[in-house]
Amino acid sequence: MRTTSRGLIAALALTPLLAGCFAPGDDGASGADGSQGRLRIALAIPPVQALSPYSNDATVLSKLSVAEGLTVLGKNGAAAPALAKSWKQDNATTWTFELRKAEFQDGTPLTAKSVVDALGHASTAQPKPRVLSDVTLTAKADDADTVTLTTKSPDPVLPLRLASPALAILSAKAYTKEGTASPVGTGTGPFEIKKLTGKTGATLDRFDGYWGGKAKAPGLDVTWIPDGTARANALRGGEADIAEWIPTSQAKLLKPDTRHVVSSVRTDSLILNTGKGVFTDPGLREAAREAVDGTDLVDSVFGGYADPAQGLFGPAVPWAADRRVAVTGRAKAAAPARVKAETKGKTLRLAAITNRAELPEAATVLQQRLEKAGFTVKLDVREYTQMEAGLLAGRYDALVFSRVTLLDTGDAVAYLASDYTSDGVYNIARLKDAGVDKAIRAAAAEGDTERRHQKIMKAEAEILRTDAVVPLVHERVVQGVAADVEGVVLDPRERSLVDLDTHLK
Repeated sequence: MRTTSRGLIAALALTPLLAGCFAPGDDGASGADGSQGRLRIALAIPPVQALSPYSNDATVLSKLSVAEGLTVLGKNGAAAPALAKSWKQDNATTWTFELRKAEFQDGTPLTAKSVVDALGHASTAQPKPRVLSDVTLTAKADDADTVTLTTKSPDPVLPLRLASPALAILSAKAYTKEGTASPVGTGTGPFEIKKLTGKTGATLDRFDGYWGGKAKAPGLDVTWIPDGTARANALRGGEADIAEWIPTSQAKLLKPDTRHVVSSVRTDSLILNTGKGVFTDPGLREAAREAVDGTDLVDSVFGGYADPAQGLFGPAVPWAADRRVAVTGRAKAAAPARVKAETKGKTLRLAAITNRAELPEAATVLQQRLEKAGFTVKLDVREYTQMEAGLLAGRYDALVFSRVTLLDTGDAVAYLASDYTSDGVYNIARLKDAGVDKAIRAAAAEGDTERRHQKIMKAEAEILRTDAVVPLVHERVVQGVAADVEGVVLDPRERSLVDLDTHLK
């Protein structure tokens, strides 16, 4: 049973690292309003921009059911109704969306103007959300409940694109003249952010005006715990009801009924900076690729909770394997002697983020292999929030990174466009390759699902040809859920975690 003694027991059991993670008395017995059964959630990556939908924080808004877009991804990966109850395609570049009756958490109604304004802010945000990196979108209100969306060029997957957490529709008060957006009290979801405490925690209460019904949990108390072992300890000690991204080294220490393994669309890769530094040389990139085969990382680092890399898309993307295209045209790898000569006096700066516990360990293994291949390597390991600006600015030569390949839209083209096209807004590899750009454009323009998948895999082969990215493993994500919690969403795309049905038994 869940009792008020859980906090005391946990306090005795946990390491000092966890002291103060959850507020005193936060044993789930009652919230600020005296309600029973609040859920305590430990998340991994602290907010980068105060939970702005235009940053990597956007996913938190969908994980916690705070904000919604016009559409949502259904279980089969297709677009399903959310704030839009229906839609139709008028022609190749024009779509009409009918809105449902809904209200924002500040009490104002959802209207067509709300949608137009919200999408307009997203389109002009700097930097632009990744989901809009390959499309120009304009919105017009036809009447109070009807919105027409127009794209500059045909976008066959626009309904999927609109399911992106980055395109959440917030109320008017969310947006500032400076171009920022705050989801605190401005979403439409079943849970409302009442308080955001910097990068440490957030308090959410149930929003009883939600159009979809009343959530079973009265509220959520969220704490960001970047250290994976500390998150696992919080779950084991009873300080958290839900702890995401349990490190594989900790997974087997959890009770079987609290350990949930999810085949994920997440791929871990070595990304090489092709824009400046040692990896502007294709031969050196190929030498690095040959040096860092990740097959043995599956067991040695990931404890079996991963699959060997097949490409950018792993087994959780079921259509990829049968359509994979052979990679040809790679540069000839530089031999160790040439690597040493070409990089003499130069240090390869290899980055890894700590938010996923396996990545620094994998980076240490790769450092040794790169040094054996002739490189001089310096490892830089920090939290993602401390490293993002430098990554995007090209201050690192290489990065061991974990990427959810279907996160932005549920359609792989948006990921490819944002990460690998010449003008991609998340192009950490700083890749500029005409063949890659052409292949991704061809996939983006294809409306037939089968042919689109085929063209996506051709684009994958073009990207891999450049050695700008070296896939290592495809992860299986371990989510920690206390035995007295029901209804947690185990999502391969990692967009959802808590919804209307998530609650304590």
